[in-house]
Amino acid sequence: MAETKIKPIRIYMRNIPAIFVALLFVFGFAPVAVDAQRKTFARKAFYNVRDYRAVGDGKALDTLAINKAIDAAALAGGGTVYFPAGTYLSFSIHLKSNITLYLDNGATILAADPAVHKGSYDLPEPNAFDMYQDFGHSHWQNSLIWGIGIENIAIIGQGRIDGNGLSRRSPGPRRTRTEGETPASMANNVSPLGETSDVKEMNGLGTKAIALKLSRNVTLKDFTIFRGGHFALLATGVDNLTIDNLRVDTNRDGFDIDACRNVRISNSYVNSPNDDAIVLKSSYALGFNRATENVTITNTQVSGFDLGTFLDGTFRTTQEFAPDRDRVTGRIKFGTESNGGFKNITISNINFVHCRGLAIETVDGGYIEDVSISNITMRDITTAPIFIRLGKRQRAPDGTPVAKIRRVIIDNVVVSDADSHYASIIAGLAESPIEDVRLSNIRIQYKGGGTKEDALRVVPENEKSYPEPSMFGKIPAYGFYIRHAKGITFDNVEVSFESEDARPAFVLDDVSSASFFRIKAQTTPGVKTFSLTNVSDFGIWQSWKIKDTQIELTQKQQF
Repeated sequence: MAETKIKPIRIYMRNIPAIFVALLFVFGFAPVAVDAQRKTFARKAFYNVRDYRAVGDGKALDTLAINKAIDAAALAGGGTVYFPAGTYLSFSIHLKSNITLYLDNGATILAADPAVHKGSYDLPEPNAFDMYQDFGHSHWQNSLIWGIGIENIAIIGQGRIDGNGLSRRSPGPRRTRTEGETPASMANNVSPLGETSDVKEMNGLGTKAIALKLSRNVTLKDFTIFRGGHFALLATGVDNLTIDNLRVDTNRDGFDIDACRNVRISNSYVNSPNDDAIVLKSSYALGFNRATENVTITNTQVSGFDLGTFLDGTFRTTQEFAPDRDRVTGRIKFGTESNGGFKNITISNINFVHCRGLAIETVDGGYIEDVSISNITMRDITTAPIFIRLGKRQRAPDGTPVAKIRRVIIDNVVVSDADSHYASIIAGLAESPIEDVRLSNIRIQYKGGGTKEDALRVVPENEKSYPEPSMFGKIPAYGFYIRHAKGITFDNVEVSFESEDARPAFVLDDVSSASFFRIKAQTTPGVKTFSLTNVSDFGIWQSWKIKDTQIELTQKQQF
């Protein structure tokens, strides 16, 4: 249907209070700029998808109408594509530059199901580099809403994106399977190593709610995502990305921030029992290394409640395991695709509830450096509260150097009811130790219950394994296990347990330059607080029930 000048104006005037205010949120509140913004908005047309014959009844396919509205706005130089209340059933929606999608209260974009509705999602585009990361990271067009090479876009409003028809499946990378492709917990639940995956079965399926590649100036604000498929959001090579006040209750990853720069995630809730809530990655999907850098995540909650129960407010916890046969996920994680590395990352004021703990990982060659994490609360943590892992899987182009982790600060963390199997873990490689990590003002309460046999376990190196706490099995420390590290500082750290635990609080193996100040650790009678193996330049001062001690070098010592 051809665009008219009358209807967009009428729609604009009718909805000016809500829409105008929402757009002010997108572009800021600066009083000086308000008049200029009003003039700018007045020049921007509003394109109501119903004027392009969208039905919005949840039964008729509205794909064509939605894309016509976007095309009309783009042809005019940009504008706002408006979704009034209703349910808009759709396959792939093509974002264009200078476009805002406004989802009004009561509006839902519903992902169509190829098995039920006539149609399919756009095919996954070819990618010569998809052997280095999972299938889902290598393609963007097979999504409900996607854009490549675009700028100045926004999705805003009080509406919802429902990915009911999206698939959460992925065939994996198009190459021979290698050690470390899947977590150790899946050892008996995946195809044998050496088999290759068939990607043709994914043709026509949509796997992501929103996918963006090599784009800039993106704002996502105020809406809800339910059942986002493989990713609720996949952003790859996106610069100047703002995510604010989103509510996400999804069946796999929430936000995947891959090779992006200048990112801010704030005031959001991400529930994802089957995968990670917010995960920073730096894959090789673009065909070159690009660090994820200058990222801020703040004032946000991640969780692993049963799917859908975060949005309906029941917050059920009946699901025990994620698909990897480990405990429910729902955390913030760095990795596991890490070719390009991570720089200048700030995470603050985060609640972890009924999920795995914080994971900082690089196993494919990228550096992690200059990370600041503060003001974290965790409750009912299903694996290690803090997991810092440097490995050597090297799922990367030949010649990629081994990774490094350095200059990490974690401050003001309170954890209760943490799983008894896994202490917090800092584990590097003998050839590439984790460097310069400082933990301060930490309180962690574990469930406890470790045995004398657990305390004697020799932890395998598993340097090529998929990075999860389960890769090491039950840990011989109940509080912190530190191996292949140097320049480690603990200040004002307290660990305790609910049930008696026969393991030491701290186990250090191949660690140099380790300083401990003001440590308080609950212990079972007869069990030492520290166990040291191949440790040099160790010192502890002003700590509970432990005399100030300095050790230049020890092969084996407990105290």
